[in-house]
Amino acid sequence: MKTITRSSSIFGQCISLSKLLVYGRVWGVAAPALLAVCWLAAAGSVAVYGQDDPLNKVHVTPPPASTPANGAPVGAEAPAASGKDVTKAHPGGMIRMNVNLVLVPVTVTDPMNRLVTGLEKDDFKIYENNSEEKIKNFSSEDAPVSIGIVFDLSGSMTSKLVRARESILQFIKTANPQDEFFVIGFNDRPELVEDFTSSVEDIEARLATLKSGHRTALLDAIYYGVAKMKDARYERKALLVVSDGGDNRSRYTEGEVKSQVRESDTEIYSIGIFDNYAATPEERTGPILLNELCEETGGRMFRVDDLSEMGDIAEKISTELRNQYVIGYTPKDLQHDGKWRKVKVKLNPPQGLPPLTVHSRTGYYAPLQ
Repeated sequence: MKTITRSSSIFGQCISLSKLLVYGRVWGVAAPALLAVCWLAAAGSVAVYGQDDPLNKVHVTPPPASTPANGAPVGAEAPAASGKDVTKAHPGGMIRMNVNLVLVPVTVTDPMNRLVTGLEKDDFKIYENNSEEKIKNFSSEDAPVSIGIVFDLSGSMTSKLVRARESILQFIKTANPQDEFFVIGFNDRPELVEDFTSSVEDIEARLATLKSGHRTALLDAIYYGVAKMKDARYERKALLVVSDGGDNRSRYTEGEVKSQVRESDTEIYSIGIFDNYAATPEERTGPILLNELCEETGGRMFRVDDLSEMGDIAEKISTELRNQYVIGYTPKDLQHDGKWRKVKVKLNPPQGLPPLTVHSRTGYYAPLQ
């Protein structure tokens, strides 16, 4: 991954530490200061850089690594792999039970909501049903992702359509070049706008033809998006939902969609463009619903307070997907009973870091066979 950084103001000081470097990173602007950062890392010091732009990233320079690194919705897809699918598991995959290996993608952020990279295997602990498991595999590689864009085209999006379209293109353009995308537009019902492709030009051309109008079938669109992932090429899967309100048209219920999301291996991220004064109960509960769906899968919801920030938020989500840790473990309980297994990732970070937050999927269903 090409990394471009800058620092506009130094608000910290260098502190001697044997194996730690923390610095702010902003995407999109190059800086000669990167050379100084590398020199400080080699010297075993800690440097902190800050910037006015909130879209930055904290990086922990690790010690030498010791560990190798289209149809309508038809229902939930089981997360368990068996038979030929067993061989598909690899670092960078979504949470998945592959006979005796569970893979869990993890994102770490600091108190300023900046992405934290550079952590090591020994900084993490993982628990299944409150029992600690031994981490067998650990990876932080930028593996390709199959991504679905779920785009709200209801009438209330009319004044926000141009900004929303631009943010989606910004998201795609800053993704891994090997990523594949599909686009679902929805108002009264969801419709596949563009099938899986890696062509930014094709997606841009289709987005330019979209118009807004009518009501909001948000739940149906998310259900369709998760079901569409059965055609995905890659193990890692994610949905990006761009919407400004709650559901008022879907035939699927909130419970049905939550169950399907829980059984899937797809992360959900959302850019929420919510009005401060929602007129209906659906609009008032929209942010809560989207946030719950995102957290359940290990993704996150980003609320938009200023439409001019949408492109930066989209780029932030793209970068987050490219900088996840993936933890693999063989569970002590290998029964194929189809039961829900609760998963919890805990962090024991290097000294000197502020309190950090871990974002990961809450669990998985064991296979039935």
